[in-house]
Amino acid sequence: MIGAFLDHLTVERGHSRNTLAAYRRDLDRYRSWLGGRGLADLRSVTNAHTTAFVADLASADEGALSARSVARVVSTLRGLHRFALADGLLEVDATADVVAPRAPLRLPKAVAVEDVERLLSAATVVDADGPRGLRDLALLEFLYGTGARVSEAVGADVDDVDTDAGQVLLRGKGGKLRTVPLGGYAVRAIEGYLVRGRPALRPGGHHKLFVNSRGGALTRQGAHLILTRVAECAGLPSGIGPHTLRHSFATHLLDGGADVRVVQELLGHSSVTTTQIYTLVTVDRLREVYATSHPRAR
Repeated sequence: MIGAFLDHLTVERGHSRNTLAAYRRDLDRYRSWLGGRGLADLRSVTNAHTTAFVADLASADEGALSARSVARVVSTLRGLHRFALADGLLEVDATADVVAPRAPLRLPKAVAVEDVERLLSAATVVDADGPRGLRDLALLEFLYGTGARVSEAVGADVDDVDTDAGQVLLRGKGGKLRTVPLGGYAVRAIEGYLVRGRPALRPGGHHKLFVNSRGGALTRQGAHLILTRVAECAGLPSGIGPHTLRHSFATHLLDGGADVRVVQELLGHSSVTTTQIYTLVTVDRLREVYATSHPRAR
């Protein structure tokens, strides 16, 4: 049943490789727990079993999961059991009464516009006017200029970028495509990289836009290392990665007056609810400015 469910997520739902890996880890944990109690068939699983499993996830002596992680596992279990129920493999949904812990609200971490400018200015410090410096600047301008996920950035092909039109085609979660604008800074950085940087890195056998120092396609891990190194050169706090630029992209747009629905489309969120969390960040910023600027705020 687990195998059939994963096939369903791959073929019919079109989930990304990373999402599928997370589902597989959750289901392997579930299968191991059931096996330890002599349960080898989902038809033998009851609500008492699933409730006990979820309780164990949060209270294990070693490796206890956070509330957010437990909530993700519960979502995975519900998906599995409801899939099996819909296919007639089960008669009862053993997850119907399972209650997931409420995950604490975690606001996206954005950095100030001035810090982003410092980051971009430091992109070419390691290899000024060299191919790596041109690539690093193009990557950072791409991430901040489009709000792309790191997987979307490293997955982009050269032909996905239209510098004349100032736009790029991104491949999002579930294989969803969206076209987003490229600002002038990003266009110029990418053009310089394509003309003088990428050819010098000698890419071979692929058409990916961003390549590593050996000419292979840049990976998510490689992009993260680039951000970490550049942030260190810029004297910025640790912990800044590709997703920080995505958060900053959304926050700065909303601060500038962009409509939340437009930001939703640019980010590729399937629900505006996901995007609205950024509005909480901007409200916090408004409160901060008010508290420090208004003579009667205190």
